[in-house]
Amino acid sequence: MKILHLDTNHELLINQLNDLGFTNHEDYTSSKEVIMAKIHQYDGFIIRSRFSIDQAFLDAATNLKFIGRVGAGLENIDCDYAQQNGVYLISAPEGNRNAVGEHSLAMLLSLFNKLNKADKEVRAGQWLREDNRGLELDGKTVGLIGYGNMGKAFAKKLRGFDVTVLCYDIKANVGDDNAKQVSLKELQKRADVLSLHTPETPLTINMVDDGFINQFTKPFWLINTARGKSVVTKDLVLALQSGKILGAGLDVLEYEKASFENLFKTSVTSSAVDMPKAFQYLIKAENVLLSPHVAGWTVESKEKLAQTIVDKIKDFVRLNKTS
Repeated sequence: MKILHLDTNHELLINQLNDLGFTNHEDYTSSKEVIMAKIHQYDGFIIRSRFSIDQAFLDAATNLKFIGRVGAGLENIDCDYAQQNGVYLISAPEGNRNAVGEHSLAMLLSLFNKLNKADKEVRAGQWLREDNRGLELDGKTVGLIGYGNMGKAFAKKLRGFDVTVLCYDIKANVGDDNAKQVSLKELQKRADVLSLHTPETPLTINMVDDGFINQFTKPFWLINTARGKSVVTKDLVLALQSGKILGAGLDVLEYEKASFENLFKTSVTSSAVDMPKAFQYLIKAENVLLSPHVAGWTVESKEKLAQTIVDKIKDFVRLNKTS
């Protein structure tokens, strides 16, 4: 079987596939059109987020048996059309769930203790102790929306704190010893912290808007390590300004492009006038913490993501041999 690799990944991915007898080709620079012209030669391809896999691309991949996406989500792939054409889809949320759990916790603790603000002030010669008095996580209620690999990983990290953890998910019976599954209404009534762990779907795009935010009984803190399009940024900013949202840790933004490596370049290099007003507010706000879609982007997760893809390809081939 021939596999085309479209994004660079940990070296073990190609090395182990070579050892298993696969033929591996690499093309990390050609345009989508050039790739489409030769994709019919391959039984599978491996991608991160280089470009979208639409119907036209899948129609050109006449011998395609599987797609491996080195990451958690599959929103850049027309999954329904791929599956209609017998293409097996492989993702690797197991590979970076621990990293996402740790990053979510780091953002929350940093916000509660004003670490970003305090660090800047000390470097500038300011010693403002009272102004940087923090909050303790113990005693708070943390609400998670989405309780799959990422939500469960974050809930596991919270076990060391004296907190109540609630989860809401469209799937039934996903709660466990680390989080009690509740209705969305109950979560919005009780939560002091909201953390998003949802994929990008029609249900989650623009989910956190003004109406959603105002359904919360108490002012709350927001952590988003999921997908940027889940939060309407202008509504988030209004809630930050009113105090309905006390602070936000955002690893993802609605402005970011499909590929991690090209986040918001035009706005970073252009004048502030060209930036969306909501983003201008976020980058200046002391109670907002930003990172460039790296919650699942650790040294360890790079290896674990690659290993997960290899293992799932092995399982796919084994099952097809025995069926």
